[in-house]
Amino acid sequence: MDTALDLHSIRIVRAIAEHGTISGAARALGFSQPAISQHLRRVEGRLGVPLVVRAGRGVRLTEPGQVIARHAITITSALDAASGDLADLVGLASGLVRVAAFPTASSTVVPRFLQAMRDAHPGITVSYVEAEPPEAIGMLREGLVDLAVTFAYPGDRADPHRDPDASVETVPLYTEPVVIALPADHALAAGETVELARLADARWIAGCPLCRGHLLAACEAVGVTPRIDLETDNAIAVLNLVGAGLGVALLPQLALATAPVPPGAVVRSTSPSSDRSIQVIVQSGSQRVPSIAAALAAMRALDGADWGLRRS
Repeated sequence: MDTALDLHSIRIVRAIAEHGTISGAARALGFSQPAISQHLRRVEGRLGVPLVVRAGRGVRLTEPGQVIARHAITITSALDAASGDLADLVGLASGLVRVAAFPTASSTVVPRFLQAMRDAHPGITVSYVEAEPPEAIGMLREGLVDLAVTFAYPGDRADPHRDPDASVETVPLYTEPVVIALPADHALAAGETVELARLADARWIAGCPLCRGHLLAACEAVGVTPRIDLETDNAIAVLNLVGAGLGVALLPQLALATAPVPPGAVVRSTSPSSDRSIQVIVQSGSQRVPSIAAALAAMRALDGADWGLRRS
């Protein structure tokens, strides 16, 4: 005797309980009466017990049939609830997207992204945590976030994106210029572009580990070994240190969007020029999840021109 039940059988028994006849159950379920009768006979044969008996012009459930009917209410209600939740997710009426992004994106890209998601998809909950690229990528690989907004410098030996990993996908967003901040009275501040090769004697202010790595690589490329006296990843602090005449610093353009250049400091382009890329990293295949696809689309739709960024 096989007591395993399938969902179709459970729905049939519940429909019989509700309508009192096989023909009524068949109409409610959208099947013919013979099809329902044949299915019942097969189920009864497999279970080894009758589920219905004749009662006048209709049928009534046997005790085994009543047991199935009682459980059918819970089972089909749970299934309907699951179907409704799934429909909400597919229709973007609900969902959760977890995002990590680097600090300078926190005051620029992220607020506009969160606003765009709230306006277009109010049912989707978006959580946010600030993290530098290595940490953000690590969180993504561990399943702690769904989108990691990161940056990378070309040729950086410490770039966390360089390791081939089929488990993640990279979606380009912007190309971001890197500029140099100098004291306003610096000998090279008069021009529009500063040659890095002429800063052999400069005192430098370095930023986060990735930015420090880029500073070292950029100076090495022109035969300069930078003297790093100060370190901070706070862009406002960097600019004020520069304004106080305490050094020079490379800064990504995005940092200037919310960090005003103080009196005593100026910002210039560099020669050779230096850009970094901004991208979103996602788990491979996760773009098929409607809420993640919506978040990615909202991120890609943001115009970076106000921040001095170029579309990649």
